[in-house]
Amino acid sequence: MADLILWDATIVDARSSSPQRRMSITMRGGKIAEVCKADHQRPGDEAIDLGGAYVVPGLIDAHIHLGDDPAMMGDLAVPLAMRGEAPHHRELVYFVLANAARAFLRSGITTIRDVGCYDDNAIVLREAIRLGLTEGPSILSCGRIVSATAPGAVLFKSMYEEADGPWQMRQCVRNQLRRGADYIKVMAGGARSVLRENPEPAQLDREEMDALVDEAHRLGVRVAAHAEGLGAVRLAVEAGVDTIEHGLSLHRAPELLELMARKGIVLVPTLSTFHDVAERIADRFEPHLVEQAKRQKEEAYKTLVAARDAGVVIAMGFDSGPPGADALELVRMVEGGLSTHEALRAGTMGSAQALGLTDAGTIEAGRRADLVVLDHNPLDDVAVLTRPADLRAVIRAGRTVAGSL
Repeated sequence: MADLILWDATIVDARSSSPQRRMSITMRGGKIAEVCKADHQRPGDEAIDLGGAYVVPGLIDAHIHLGDDPAMMGDLAVPLAMRGEAPHHRELVYFVLANAARAFLRSGITTIRDVGCYDDNAIVLREAIRLGLTEGPSILSCGRIVSATAPGAVLFKSMYEEADGPWQMRQCVRNQLRRGADYIKVMAGGARSVLRENPEPAQLDREEMDALVDEAHRLGVRVAAHAEGLGAVRLAVEAGVDTIEHGLSLHRAPELLELMARKGIVLVPTLSTFHDVAERIADRFEPHLVEQAKRQKEEAYKTLVAARDAGVVIAMGFDSGPPGADALELVRMVEGGLSTHEALRAGTMGSAQALGLTDAGTIEAGRRADLVVLDHNPLDDVAVLTRPADLRAVIRAGRTVAGSL
């Protein structure tokens, strides 16, 4: 692959809250080969003069569900069958996912972590992108979510694999790796979207959680824990999972935030999902769950600031839709008390840490050449990342995949 050189770029990334002006970025073989001052050399014919435009790392969404739910997919979803019309073929979902993958790229999302979907859809899409059958972001999949026998499995069916007891937990970990999972996700507690589950206590016991984490780490993969209530969060943090998904109750337990900071456990607060159930799609949920979501939303914002103050690494997880609107989560982080730089760090370096990626999240030599070129400074207004008109170009693996340079 020929070199791609961006000349006179203004770099904004997690390492500094001050933009680096008049920089040159050389990309080669899908990686960033060199970053240096543009003043030290003259641009060659192969260099693209950005005229001072802003360049940020490709955004990483650490919590997304790939599926065909119209509330999450919006206009990309398969239209509902008309009365009297034959049911649509299930396989149409793969066309939906391919369109979603392109929508992620167009909005500057260059990596996503799917945290649970039906029928291993995320693994199928990941392989289609790897084989060049469609364009899309890099994808990490958990396979199926490991859950104790619980009411949620009735609703989520092939998204879950149920297990009880420490040895079944170990078997479940092995099953997900056999499917092609990149990491393990576990339901440490119940889901806020399931009427017959209580999200406050842990669903697993200590022996089960310890066995799952031990088996995953022994086999070299990370563990993400769905944990909302304090009982579930405490079990997951003390067992040494790698990320806490939601974690809204953590503001009630400063000692757990301190332990997370010490262990390097990342929080993915998913603010947008609480807005969904409490407001955006409240009409789809049983009233008790809507009222619960309103309380949880308030707690989630308290935890966001408490986690930041405790030194916990925070990642961006939209857990909402439609694909491409993901950076709205960063806007909500700023509205919740983070600075624009802290929010940008969550969507790049923080999410890279959540996913265990050592070659993403910043703009420096040796990192992935995943970049977003902007006409305006995101440190002035992080919402620029939500406006397609302000995204001049998206680069993935050193190649322009959206917009133009």
